[in-house]
Amino acid sequence: MADETTGPKASRRRALMLGAAGASAIVSIRPALAQTSASVMNCEIPVPDPARAGNYIAPDGSLVPAGTPGAYPPPGAPFKAEDVKRALAGGNLPGADAESSRAYTNYIRRLQSGTSGFTCFASLQMPRG
Repeated sequence: MADETTGPKASRRRALMLGAAGASAIVSIRPALAQTSASVMNCEIPVPDPARAGNYIAPDGSLVPAGTPGAYPPPGAPFKAEDVKRALAGGNLPGADAESSRAYTNYIRRLQSGTSGFTCFASLQMPRG
């Protein structure tokens, strides 16, 4: 009598079980990715980060003392990720003209790990599937 754990029937059964397990993993991962993608687009980036509030933003994105000629005052509120993504693609940030928007996006591009808004900005850089 043939052993039911080996042979073509057992291999097919095992493949079907693995396929079913894989399909359920895909079903449970896709909503999680969609939720992650949605939460990424809801994160915010303060300009500048709260630890350096009061500074102005120079055209190159560096922080300078308030009132520095040619620098821009900080916006009144953090920027939402979707607005930053549009600005990085060539658009303007809400409430900002082309020059101040460029300075703010230059600041955002210079964010370092540990700075408020860095994780949000880094998540915008991740490819989406």
